[in-house]
Amino acid sequence: MDSASGCTICRDGNDAPLEFSFAYQPIVHLGSRTIYAHEALVRGPQGESAGSVLQRIDDANRYRFDQACRVRAIEAACESGLRERDHERLSINFLPHAVYRPEVCIQTTLRTAREHRLDVRDIIFEVTEGERIDDGPWFAEILREYRRQGFLTAIDDFGAGFAGLRLLADFQPDLIKLDMDLVRGVDRQPARQAIARSVIRMAQELGIALVAEGVESAGERDFFLHEGVELFQGYLFARPQLRALARAGDCT
Repeated sequence: MDSASGCTICRDGNDAPLEFSFAYQPIVHLGSRTIYAHEALVRGPQGESAGSVLQRIDDANRYRFDQACRVRAIEAACESGLRERDHERLSINFLPHAVYRPEVCIQTTLRTAREHRLDVRDIIFEVTEGERIDDGPWFAEILREYRRQGFLTAIDDFGAGFAGLRLLADFQPDLIKLDMDLVRGVDRQPARQAIARSVIRMAQELGIALVAEGVESAGERDFFLHEGVELFQGYLFARPQLRALARAGDCT
């Protein structure tokens, strides 16, 4: 591969430009009282905030960091027993600006999943809507390639950023995660309720599962349950655990 494109790094994925670790937070399915997935959240090596790591990412190291994150998220989750869980998935955030050729850039992830005997259908790739995507069709093609390879796809922080509705016109992911600012206090604020209901109905019409993210109170949970939402993430259920996976009995 042309080293100028960064694609030679796909052969490894272990060449991390800085030290980091992962905390895992569950996405729970309240209908079945199970854990649907564990989101891998980047942290410093001793559990420092994600910001302490991400502020050091720039154009020179973005590609190597993204590749290393995918590899280490899988490795650490499997070391924590993910393979022994029954269809509990792993959700990995990726940086769309670190993808040069999606069919090539995904090869390290595929190899790592095979090495750890993790079914690719149990891996979700999610990207925050806050990422400014200048080329919507190109971004949609990245997600289509990931789906062709068998991965699930998700848009995080839906309703907070630049890409959401435009992206949905080009590509319908498997999940959208409603931004926590729209979740906060939704049981007490009619404006948030109206927006949330609109997104829920749109997701239902498009056949997309919706995750209520950042849920911290029983009132917020009950609002979404009443509206037919079954997937939840937030402190009400479990806080992120450094290098450890939550158990369903502790968070549902």
